[in-house]
Order: sequence, then structure tokens, then C-alpha cells
Amino acid sequence: MNILILNAGSSSEKCALYPLERNPPSEPVWTGTLDWAQGGVKLLVKVPQGVVLANVLPCNERAHLLTHLLKTLWSGPHRVLEDPSAIAIVGHRVVHGGPDYRESTLVTPRVQAAIDQYTPFAPNHNPAARAGMAVIEQLLPDTPQVAVFDTAFHRTLPPTATLYPGPYSWLERGIFRYGFHGISHEYAAQQTAYILGQELEHLRLIVCHLGHGSSLAAIHRGQSIDTTMGFTPLEGLMMGTRSGSVDPGVLIHLIREDSLDADALDRLLNQESGLLGISGRSGDMRDILEGKKDGDPRAVLAFDLYIHHVRAYIGAMLAALGGVDALVFTGGVAEQVCEVRAKACAAFAFLGLTLDAEKNARSPQNQDIAAPDSKVRVVLVQACEAWVIARECWRLSRVLGLQA
Repeated sequence: MNILILNAGSSSEKCALYPLERNPPSEPVWTGTLDWAQGGVKLLVKVPQGVVLANVLPCNERAHLLTHLLKTLWSGPHRVLEDPSAIAIVGHRVVHGGPDYRESTLVTPRVQAAIDQYTPFAPNHNPAARAGMAVIEQLLPDTPQVAVFDTAFHRTLPPTATLYPGPYSWLERGIFRYGFHGISHEYAAQQTAYILGQELEHLRLIVCHLGHGSSLAAIHRGQSIDTTMGFTPLEGLMMGTRSGSVDPGVLIHLIREDSLDADALDRLLNQESGLLGISGRSGDMRDILEGKKDGDPRAVLAFDLYIHHVRAYIGAMLAALGGVDALVFTGGVAEQVCEVRAKACAAFAFLGLTLDAEKNARSPQNQDIAAPDSKVRVVLVQACEAWVIARECWRLSRVLGLQA
């Protein structure tokens, strides 16, 4: 029997299949990815022996593409299962579950209704997760599904990092900072402790999850004490197409002067800003780097502004922790772009932080890339949210009696 994981991102869908064993899962036996980031949709299927399927598909409809991807598990020349009934449980990453869902739970109609209710606060993510649940209901109608919430890891935020300085009634209405990317931050923190050979409880970490969506977290003794995203995944860092934090007065001005309504503001801030908005060419860091290489001044500006935001928020997390033992990079941009890491770290030389330039240039996965004499370690962790979700499914599968 197996655990199937669906991780619906704003510009991707990542799936993985783990064996359901007596111990928490280790390595997937199959992974499948849909990537919308560079025009068209790239489909990639991997098994432990390597890539077995890579196509660019013309259709953009998520549910159709996900159905196509999942069916390769048990049909076609690259199948790894004899029958879909070999899947015992399915886990989903869900970005926003509001104040009521701060830990993993079985998917029920009530849970689905809550995910729908909070869609306006995670418009790029919650509908994608629900689409995945609907696909599973069609393909595997009798298989239990689990929702693993991105906000759960940040439930330890203290009130000073949770409340907004607006009316106190906001708190009573559920308007406060939830934080996101919690699954990734939790995994990166655990892996960092393992890589450094130290107990997580003894470490002060700043985890930088940098991808199409980005956030930082200050982690003290394994618990989140501050983070950059807030009530929605729009707050904080400049991202691929999201603005991150802006002066609310700008929004008031646009409402008054340009007569923008809520939908127009949503589209402007979530889909037309960030790297795309500044560069005018793309929200994908790979395209920004190409433009920068070609001397495009707006691509250069977009990159420099991105680095400025990363540095500024690292400083904020540093203040929250009162010091730092390791700066951690994870996520697509953080893992692949050595220049982003180098530029971000350069501002903190005053802490005695020094990168090993040769290691950083190689972008080695799951390694300490700081110089031997650096007073702050710099750790590069390959993101693996699927493993955390699979572990939660494994835990709940024991409760459900699905394990042999």
C-alpha cells in the first residue's frame, strides 16, 4: 500500500508516491510535476532510476492535467502500480484553513467548506488544493484524504508577532497573521539540525523559502516565533508576481484615483506585481537573470529590489531571534540561484558570516556552504514538503488502521 501526496503551488503541482510502511516514509518511489512557470505546462515524471517521462502539454486546465499525470501511476509504459487501489491514503498541502484548522486533519465536507471559505485569502492556492481533492474523489472515491495546513507550523507565533496594530476586534474576527510555507520551514529546520549534527532545540535559525512565492521564518528551539507572510500569502517579501508588503496608503490612493475595486486590486497585487511588475518581462527568476545578463535595466532593477527585500527581512528575523546560528536557504530560487544566496549573505558579513564561494557556486543540496571560519553557518536544504505531508498521512493512517 502507498501514500500519494499532492502539493498544489501557485505555479506548479508536485506529486509523490511513498510506500506505506511500519515506519515514517523515507524516499518516494515516484514523483510527478506540472510546471506552469515558463509558458505552456511542463510535465515531468521520475522514478528512482531517473526521468521516465518529460512532455510540454498545451492544455492549462489544472484538473485535466493532474488527472493525466496521476493516471501514469497505474497505466502506460511507465506505470509503477498495478492498480489505483494500491493507494491507501492521499495527503494534500493546503495553504489556508483559517483559525479552526491548525493541525492536519482528514478531509470531510466540513473541511472542504472551510478551505473554500478561506479561498479569498489564498486565491492562488486554496482552489488548486480543492481541485486536487476533486480529482482524487473521481479517481479514488473510497480513499481517505488528509489536509496538511501550511499555517499549522506558525501556531506558536507569540501575540506580538501575530496581531496587527489595527482595531482589537480584528483578532476576534480571525484577522491576524497566520504565516505560510510552514511545511517547508518545518522540514528545512529539521534537516538543518541533522546536517549540522546539532539538536534543533539548541538552534536559532532563519529559514529563507524563496520560490515563486517566498517567505522567511525565525525559528527558535524548533518553533516559529516570527515570519514574513501574514493574514494572506501576499504579505512580506517581493515574489514572482506578488508585491509583498506595500504601504496600505498606496491602495487607498488607487481606489480613490483609479476607481479600482477589490477584484482589480487582487489581480494587481497577486498577479501583476513582484518580479513581473518591475521587470515587465516575467515573474520567473530564470527570465530575470537572462534579462540581467543581457543588460535589461528593468531586469537589473527587479533583481536588486528582490535582494533588498530579502536582506531587509533577514534583518527583521535576526532581531526577533536576538542572534542566529544558521541561515537556511530552501525553495526553487534559493536552491538554484547562487547569486541570490551570495548577495543576500554579503550584507551580514558584520556578523562574521562568510560563504565558501566555491561551494556556493556548486549549489550542493543539503550541505553547509559557509566558510570553515564563518561564525554563522549557511545551509542549503532541498525543499521536500512532500515528506512532511507523507509523515502526517503515515501518522493518521495508524489511527485509521490502514497499516499492516
